[in-house]
This record gives sequence, C-alpha cells and structure tokens, in this order.
Amino acid sequence: MGGFFGVAAKEECVFDLFFGTDYHSHLGTRRAGMAVYGEHGFDKAIHQIENAPFRTKFEKEANTMHGYMGIGCISDFEAQPILVRSHHGSFAITTIGKINNADAIIDMILKNNTHFFEMSNGDINATELVAAIINQKENFIDGIRYAQEIIEGSMSMLILTPKGIYCARDKYGRTPISIGKKADAYCASFESFAYLNLGYTMERELGPGEVVVMDASGVKTLVTPGTDMKICTFLWIYYGYPPSVYEGVNVEEMRYRCGQLLAKRDHVKPDIVAGVPDSGTAHAIGYANASGVPFSRPFIKYTPTWPRSFMPTMQSKRDLIAKMKLIPVEQLIQGKSLLLIDDSIVRGTQLRETTEFLYESGAKEVHIRPACPPLIFGCKYLNFSRSKSEMELITRVVIQELEDGEVTDEVLREYADYNSEKYEKMIARICEKLNFTSLRFHRLDDMIEAVGIEPCKLCTYCWSGKE
Repeated sequence: MGGFFGVAAKEECVFDLFFGTDYHSHLGTRRAGMAVYGEHGFDKAIHQIENAPFRTKFEKEANTMHGYMGIGCISDFEAQPILVRSHHGSFAITTIGKINNADAIIDMILKNNTHFFEMSNGDINATELVAAIINQKENFIDGIRYAQEIIEGSMSMLILTPKGIYCARDKYGRTPISIGKKADAYCASFESFAYLNLGYTMERELGPGEVVVMDASGVKTLVTPGTDMKICTFLWIYYGYPPSVYEGVNVEEMRYRCGQLLAKRDHVKPDIVAGVPDSGTAHAIGYANASGVPFSRPFIKYTPTWPRSFMPTMQSKRDLIAKMKLIPVEQLIQGKSLLLIDDSIVRGTQLRETTEFLYESGAKEVHIRPACPPLIFGCKYLNFSRSKSEMELITRVVIQELEDGEVTDEVLREYADYNSEKYEKMIARICEKLNFTSLRFHRLDDMIEAVGIEPCKLCTYCWSGKE
C-alpha cells in the first residue's frame, strides 16, 4: 500500500508537507519522498525508511527544502515522487494503486522509441509508467483521464506543476482523497486525519474518478466524479488509522460496530475479550461492549521500534518480530479463557505464534474471531496483501488439501459461502491447523452492515470473489 499528501500554500508549505506525509507512516515501510516547487523551481528527495522512521530520514529536508507547493508519499514499493520533464513542462508525480496490465502498456509506449529505467528487480517503476501514459496526451487532463481508462487495477495520483497540484482519485474510488482547508492553504491527503493537527478542516472528499487542480486560492474540479464506486472495505477493517473518515464513515466507529455484530452471533462465554494490537483493539472493544464480557489487554505491543508486524520484509524475520513485539501480561492470562479478535487471518503464521505464547503463558482457552470473512481471493486492485501470492493464504492452503486437485473460481466461491458445508469444513481445518480452541469469522453481510454505506459501493472481492 502507500499514502500521499499534497499542500498548496500562499507561503512556505514544507512544515505542513513534512508532518502531513509523516502521518501516513502506517501505510508504508520501505521508501518515502517529498517534492516541492517554489521561487527556485523544483526540489526533491527520496530515502529508504526500512531502518528509520520518516521524520528521522527527512529531518534535513524539513529544514532545507523551500516551496509554496509540494507533494509527499510513503510507499511499500517504488521510489517516488519522481520528477519528469516532458512536453507538458516539468512536473513531479506520486501515485497509489496497482497496474495489472503494466507489461501491455509498457510495450505500447515503447513503440514510440522511448525508454524506462528498470528497478533492481527488473520491474518498471509504476509511477514512472503513469507519467509516461499521461505524456501520451496533449494536456494533463486528457493524460490523467487516459491513464484512468487504460489501467487495469486502480490508480490515484498527485501531480505537482508550477501552476498547481492535480489530484485524481482512481476511477472507482478504491482509495480515498480528502481535501482540507485553512486560511492560507489547501491540502490533499489519503488519510483525512493527517491534516487536522496542522490547522486544516475537512472541505470534502473527491468522488470516484474525479480530477481537480489545487492551489493556495482553492480547488477547481476538472473532471466530475463518476457514479460507480468500489472503495476497498479493508481500509476500515485494517489499513485505515482510527481517526480517519472514508465516505463519511469513521474507522474507529466502524470497528466498534464490527465487534458488536460479531458478539451478537457468538455463543462462547470467555473470561475476557482482547484485541490483537493495534487494529484488533477497537473491534474487541465493540465486542466487549455488546457481550458484557470484560475487555482486557493480556499482551502489550512494544511499539517504539516495531510499529508494524510485517517489517522487515524477509518472511523469517517478520515472523520473529511478530512474536517478539507482543509482550504477555501473564497475570491477566493464567487460567483464563480468552476470546481474541484480530483484523483478519492472512497466512495464519503470526496468529498461530500469538496463540502459542498465550498457551505458554497459562491461557486455558484461546477463541479466535477475525473481524472480516476468510480472505480467499487475491486483491486485484491494491497492493495491500502481506502475501506475495494468494496461494500463501491459509484458506487456499486448506482448500487445496480438502479438494486434492484443481480448484476453480466456482469452487472457491462455494467455500466463501458461509452457509455451505465446504465453508464449515474449511473453518474447522484452519482452526485445527492453527491450534485455536474455536474459530468463527465475521459474516460478509454483517461486516457490510458495520460499514453502513450501500453494499454496491464497496469492494469485497477478496472475500467473495465477485466483482
């Protein structure tokens, strides 16, 4: 995944850009960058942030960069923003999304005798590819619309030019862009909370496919929003930060409702309810409030040096950190029946490790309640998954075992149906493999109800296999 932030101010913008970008640190762990434009033209910096936080890496730039407009990003993938010179003039661009047909687009553009820089893994920087697509057209508006049309997947972007910042939300609004306003500046942000402590108030959210241009005097719509939206539901379940708001729905409130609906269908009587920090905590509070079972914190996440469970990127180290960073409070565990809520189960490795150390710390039972349905289908639209392949998903591992042969999408959708016998067998096998006392996933209809917006506006492909 990744997050971005843009500012257009009457005077200096770097302070707001620095902290607004930093507030997206929960969305990426590998690379970050800032680009600004001012009296002396463009300035840009990109750093690796795998071993140090954004604020530490960009402390120098926060004091040496100057400009009245800027864009910044934090990413799990390619280095950005990139600075480009073309027939449009010079511009900087940062993107969030996924291009499934990148090879076909690259081949098409290479016919014009152009070139791309290869990254160390041989891939083409997706942000560079988006810039190249835009440059196929005579102006930015046509270029952005062209990119939104030909990219299979999703693509939101901020483009910094001397005349303003173009902000474009992906065609079906799978990721958000929120506009903030204060007396002398406007900003555009993935996370709506990122500008609140900087003195901005929310102006509005861009609609799906909407394109605007932003400067210090205001925000002008260039392409009106479309009517179809498929925002990623996983933003509320996991990726979104608690104070964020998407489509008018706050993340923390949604998670409370999610936990409440989990509790209403449950029949176990644990001694305490706990959440896997951080995203599982709010779901657990909702469950405890609805069930009357006390909420407790039987383990504490050591956050100073391990803010995210899937860092660093080497799988063996991720698993080690997942175990090391959760510190058990044995006095709250010994002899207790625990009900544990996590945002989801992906591969299952980390949750199995967590369950084992709860048993080792004296837990009598560990009941697991993920806050979403089983993840069965790999996401086609965003780079959010911690797994490199959908075949790493614990659901797919178990389905392969149960089917003992080729598995079609039709069969997978049978396993996704919580009323089916195949679904029950899959859940029982996962529970056995991961050594839980019991396992019950959230139902899809209940999760959608917890979000509270029209189901047709939500993307739930990774759970249902339906577009």
